[in-house]
Amino acid sequence: MMERLIGGALEMQCSLPSQSGSEILTQYSIKEKAKHSVRILLAEDNLLNQKLAVLLLSKAGYSVAVANDGQAALDKYSECQDYFDLIFMDIQMPKMNGLECTGRIRKLEAESGTVGGSRPRIPIIAMTANAIKGDREICLENGMDDYIAKPIQRELVYQIVDKWILKARVHRRR
Repeated sequence: MMERLIGGALEMQCSLPSQSGSEILTQYSIKEKAKHSVRILLAEDNLLNQKLAVLLLSKAGYSVAVANDGQAALDKYSECQDYFDLIFMDIQMPKMNGLECTGRIRKLEAESGTVGGSRPRIPIIAMTANAIKGDREICLENGMDDYIAKPIQRELVYQIVDKWILKARVHRRR
């Protein structure tokens, strides 16, 4: 059943010969290779949700570190602010909830001066079972960049990662 939820692995290699005889990399292959350099911090207290998200993200080629609560997420982020490319943040967690953790991360970014210049702020994506009208706005008002409702959907998760990683990489090139 887990295989159906996550989907099968698709391996595809495509190279096109050019007129000079050398290979041309397709956009697909470049995008796939870039995935292996994406490092995601997953802040989630529910073990089943952790396993599902880690399996889903790892299968796509992303590197995932897990924090069991908001305080652990803040600690992991604080250790090396430049390491992670994106954070998936549960809202309701013990020790420190996702909104408070996000606020503290934004404060750390402002204090350390890591944001600006060639470094955009880290994208923080709310992952929550709260899918009530207004919840998305609360998350965005509290410093989160996007919102995904649980149960998470594979394609939506991949689209969100691609969207925010692409934005960050474009910002770094400016």
